Amino acid sequence: MAETDDVQLSAAQRSRIRRLSQPKEAEAGEESGELNIVPYLDIITNIMMFVLASVSVSFIGTIDTTPPSIGGNRVRADVSSKALNLSAWITTGGVSLKTSGGNISTGCDNVGAGITVPNVHDASGQDVVDYKTLSACAKKLKNASPSFKEETQVTITANPGTEYATVIGVMDSLRADSEEELFPDVHFGVAR
Repeated sequence: MAETDDVQLSAAQRSRIRRLSQPKEAEAGEESGELNIVPYLDIITNIMMFVLASVSVSFIGTIDTTPPSIGGNRVRADVSSKALNLSAWITTGGVSLKTSGGNISTGCDNVGAGITVPNVHDASGQDVVDYKTLSACAKKLKNASPSFKEETQVTITANPGTEYATVIGVMDSLRADSEEELFPDVHFGVAR
């Protein structure tokens, strides 16, 4: 192989090589060779940050219930009927149960005045509903007559300001106890 000598380029040749090797700007009407996506990514990033900051995540648990009828078009059970028609009223002092025969007295023994299941003090000294006693009372009422065995409905009404956890606890206590299903069809009433 023959040795090649480095050939010196003239100033005009060097200038021409520099001029041809530089990228040339696109002229008006000519398409550019590259797509500049940086502004597009900036916009998308800002939108994503806004969406993430404004979306609130909530986990929703649902409980199947039937709302009460509006307008009172439904015929109410006659007092002389053989139905229990159990209603539970959640008050600040406890839970009062009412049947078609009247209010259930304290202790769930008889028909009479008073709060059926009074609140008890928990370990922290707060008044809470005695859910076990409530379930036992509902079971006692359901087993009081053979005609009550087929009933599955209960209406729950709560005073304004009653905590949601209390309503759910009362509902669970009236739906079933550890041995059997009591009143699984829960309706909500409105306090007037």
